[in-house]
Amino acid sequence: MLKWYEQECEKEQNIIVSRVRFARNWNEYVFPSRLSEKDGREMVRRLDEGLTDLSEIDGRYYEAVMLEDLDELERQVLADRRVINRASIKKKGPAELILSAQEDISVLLNGTDHIRIQAIRPGMDLSVALKDADQIDDYVDERFSYAFDEKYGYLTSYPTNVGTGMRASVLIHLPSLSLGKKFQAMLGDMGRFGVSVRGVYGEGRENYGSIYEVSNVKTLGQTERELAELVCKVALQLNDQENQVRQMTLENHRLEREDEVYKSYGVLKYARKLSMKEAMTYLSHLRAGICDGVIALDGACPVYGLILGIQNANLMKIADHPLDKDELDGVRASYIRDHLPDIKQV
Repeated sequence: MLKWYEQECEKEQNIIVSRVRFARNWNEYVFPSRLSEKDGREMVRRLDEGLTDLSEIDGRYYEAVMLEDLDELERQVLADRRVINRASIKKKGPAELILSAQEDISVLLNGTDHIRIQAIRPGMDLSVALKDADQIDDYVDERFSYAFDEKYGYLTSYPTNVGTGMRASVLIHLPSLSLGKKFQAMLGDMGRFGVSVRGVYGEGRENYGSIYEVSNVKTLGQTERELAELVCKVALQLNDQENQVRQMTLENHRLEREDEVYKSYGVLKYARKLSMKEAMTYLSHLRAGICDGVIALDGACPVYGLILGIQNANLMKIADHPLDKDELDGVRASYIRDHLPDIKQV
């Protein structure tokens, strides 16, 4: 069974993945930050017992694991795959992750909130992700009473999540649009429309691979559907603008584009050492080239799956021992060579 990140969506190819996340709390307990270990363990046990027939509502196969049974490296891998948030990597005390086999649905118990429901769909599919998350949310709500205020909505550990308790987000690849001089200023203006657009990989203002996350800023004053539609609208506008810039480049500088894509493929296929920045940059060029029909590969190549595979934590997990920087760069190049198909011969 393919994981969500092993699938490539044909429509709106610049849009990599859609995600909906709900933060919920059980009104019988204080927030996790104030919960004793004893009460936390009791709460997780009771929640787990109440969610044993989760698979019956959607036909998915689920497995449960206590985070304390995973080492920090294993948690980092889950965070890289967007299964858990960064705060859960350092989580102390009892917390349980209920995860579907495809990793597209997850329920985290006693993380930053008592219950964190998440639904992920490859490509632009926020409406289905919202439907999936709503289904799980209704299932949990039938069994446990949420902390809810008639005026403010769902009560959460962080005030910024109060209201719907929902974060809708889309990952989008913008390799050409992000090169524009006014791009950073445009991102800064997005807050006026109620959304945030930020780079996902890299340091400081540098964003390796040109992958950005579009998400809602507000959680109060609008419905879940309205927030999801807002994020979707902005993401599709960015997608259209990216396509326009790329089309103009192909029309006016096709040879340069082809050269960039094929050189990137050559480095990825034959390099013996690749830093994270190098790998992300060349994978970005390759992904754009595949989407634009500049290059065709002899086999499926979910580039985002490769991006997740070359993250440091995943490489060290595969190696099963610590790796220094030079070793990481060597293993990263090897991983890409092993998973990158040959060029399709026409």
